[in-house]
Amino acid sequence: MGQFKKSVAQIALCAALASTGVIASNYSSALAGEKTVPSSKAEISLSFAPVVKSVAPAVVNVYASRTVQERQRRSPFSDDPFFRRFFGDQSDRFAPRSRSRVQSSLGSGVIVSEDGIIITNNHVIAGADEVRVALSDRREFDADIILADERTDLAVLKVRDPGNAFPVVPFANSDELEVGDLVLAIGNPFGVGQTVTQGIVSAVARNQVGVSDYQFFIQTDAAINPGNSGGALVDLKGRLVGVNTAIFTRSGGSNGIGFAIPANMVEVVAAAAEEGGIVRRPWVGTSVQPVGSDLAASLGLDRPSGVLVTRIQEGSPADRAGVQVGDLITAVGGAQVDDPDAYGYRLATKKVGGTTVFEVMREGESLSLNVSLERAPETVARDVREIEGNSPFAGMQVMNLSPAVAEELRMYNEFSGVVIADIKTRTNAAYVGFKPGDILVDVNGNEINTTKDLVGATRTQQRAWKIAFKRDGQLRQVNLR
Repeated sequence: MGQFKKSVAQIALCAALASTGVIASNYSSALAGEKTVPSSKAEISLSFAPVVKSVAPAVVNVYASRTVQERQRRSPFSDDPFFRRFFGDQSDRFAPRSRSRVQSSLGSGVIVSEDGIIITNNHVIAGADEVRVALSDRREFDADIILADERTDLAVLKVRDPGNAFPVVPFANSDELEVGDLVLAIGNPFGVGQTVTQGIVSAVARNQVGVSDYQFFIQTDAAINPGNSGGALVDLKGRLVGVNTAIFTRSGGSNGIGFAIPANMVEVVAAAAEEGGIVRRPWVGTSVQPVGSDLAASLGLDRPSGVLVTRIQEGSPADRAGVQVGDLITAVGGAQVDDPDAYGYRLATKKVGGTTVFEVMREGESLSLNVSLERAPETVARDVREIEGNSPFAGMQVMNLSPAVAEELRMYNEFSGVVIADIKTRTNAAYVGFKPGDILVDVNGNEINTTKDLVGATRTQQRAWKIAFKRDGQLRQVNLR
């Protein structure tokens, strides 16, 4: 067993040294079956320490606290006639009371600007009343939340009264990262203090992780544990390639499957914080679907690739650029897209106001189309309405759908109609089973195009209701009495 551990250590050392290029020839000999040993003092002393020394001062611990109100349990004797008679009618004495309790959370963060701009995860600071950061040199500062973006699970903090300039971690181009590259994860797992772990990149476009709207993550086997959230994933040049955000685990600890938000997405959110605190994402006006093996065969492809355009908003940037329904988009801005998640990510990492190139396959012909990157427009007034009365719609808040509203509600494949924005609990709409995001299409034969149409359809009492609505792109019908 001891000899086995020694052999594994030697292999790991050789791999690490070879990645630096110092003993590439020796490592090649080792792969050829020849045994080699370090041939110089420089080779023996190779270490990750220089990278850690340059990066660690810019990785901070993030402490967030929030005050929550808890209702104490109602006294079991409050409704007992005997105790009421014995103590008198002291309702207040038995009434449930609320008390305040402070909840704390611990995470990590990365300083990306000398004036104290820090990137962390949104779930680390969500709902926080106070945020404090601690540097590796034991200095501590209060910090303000200047941007919290739930859709990317990223947040931006700003140190109050920074004083001197802070150390920073420069951004890398995460698109240049390859599977097999060595990376270091730096953070504060379990609150034990700043910790460095080493691993390789296991995947560069992992989806179905489920922690944000944009399912496009770097996967690594570097040990990431609770408390690492918001910490740095860096390459061997000391550049930020990602922000650690999640782990796959059944035990609560690291199983060698960790996920990081790519630096290119992080950089967009950091720039938005400095430009006004609002993340503005490009809109091109397309709906797309994945390409499976059957669809690929029908399109004459040798393998599934790209995304198929299923709808285009009239007058949208994609429409003006000449994109058509049935086009196969294979790349955006020179980066390959293989599924809707990659397509959404590539657009989200572009800046509003510029242009990008869509590589398109149409009837066997390759096309390059220049598409403008614009903000989603509010093509119709929202006309928000609260539905009251005794209809099945009572208790819902509805509004007219436009590209801007669809963007806010995260409805990426709808452009128009009347959408349910919210539903109050214990109301008719809640009992019927409607959900926010449903699009109302028809009520008792009356087409619903605006919120005014819906209000008109609910003004008269009906003995029966025939309702058509769309949910997740599928048309549904319900009949109620």
